[in-house]
Amino acid sequence: MASSNQGNPGGKQGGSSSRGFASMDPQRQREIASEGGKAAHEKGTAHEFTSEEARQAGSKGGQAAHQKGTAHEFNSEEAREAGRKGGQASHGGGHGSGQGGAQGAGQGGNQSGQKR
Repeated sequence: MASSNQGNPGGKQGGSSSRGFASMDPQRQREIASEGGKAAHEKGTAHEFTSEEARQAGSKGGQAAHQKGTAHEFNSEEAREAGRKGGQASHGGGHGSGQGGAQGAGQGGNQSGQKR
């Protein structure tokens, strides 16, 4: 049976090759992937996620990040702000809710040491 690792001495995978997508600079990989995604959307062949698929993908990514130890750990202020934004989005609150928008609503507003 013929080997499928032609041009790869010793049959080792990855790491030292100077050819192919995986050996490129990560920024260049993102540029190429972005171009492909844009082209697929223009052709109408790009995958459109349903809300359920998007939820599952986000959950899977969050679980992986926590396992790797790279997930963002929210402090209580960040969690409160994220919850407020989520509530506005799900209830149609929009930006004009009188709370100063995403910036400033919770940023530095409690510097006097008072409890909320």
